[in-house]
Amino acid sequence: MGGRGPKRELAEKIAGEITLSDDPGATLRKWRTDFGVSQTDLASELEVSSSVISDYESGRRESPGIGVVGRLVEGLLAIDERRGGDRIRQYGRVLSAGFESDVVYDLREYATSKPLVQLYDEIGATEVAAGNTDRVSGHTVIDSIGAITRLSSEEFFRLYGQSTNRVLVFTGVTRGEAVAVALRVVNPTPNAVVLHGIEEDDLWEHAADLARIDGYSLAVTTEPLEELLDHLVTLE
Repeated sequence: MGGRGPKRELAEKIAGEITLSDDPGATLRKWRTDFGVSQTDLASELEVSSSVISDYESGRRESPGIGVVGRLVEGLLAIDERRGGDRIRQYGRVLSAGFESDVVYDLREYATSKPLVQLYDEIGATEVAAGNTDRVSGHTVIDSIGAITRLSSEEFFRLYGQSTNRVLVFTGVTRGEAVAVALRVVNPTPNAVVLHGIEEDDLWEHAADLARIDGYSLAVTTEPLEELLDHLVTLE
């Protein structure tokens, strides 16, 4: 993989995480499932038996060396490329925006603006507070704790990508209080915010009121993260 494009940077990131991990097998499994690749498909790509991949991931086989890790990573990227390269492009956008992929999972701009109700339908979201606008031109999917604890105010604003006319999806939410308070100090606010992993009944009691004050739509969803990311791809 020549050059320093997104594919190369992503390959180095994955290989580095696996190699340096205290549990290389678990880290390999995380990346394989993130790419939506089965053990069977990865084994077929590498021309080995499925038990080899299973043994590496479970720790039954000695931790893979740099050469094996390189082959595993190449296999994941090759499969993704044949499927259209969605994951490579996804991480490329995140990396080019200056974020780590464990803080920002995806950042996209749409060719044309989309009805907010369409996006909510795609990810099984329930609106709990209506906003001032009903269309969005992009989305950013963010780890809520990572964003709040690791991003500066300038970096937080970069979550908007090209425009605040977008939906910010915050994952790993328990009540939504921290997100709602953080958005109070950001000006301007996005068109919409989705709190992922929480039911409406568990939402912080003041979250909807703050959303109405600041004029953004607020919704909640418990859609599994990988399915949520896959559904958002269809909006491009």
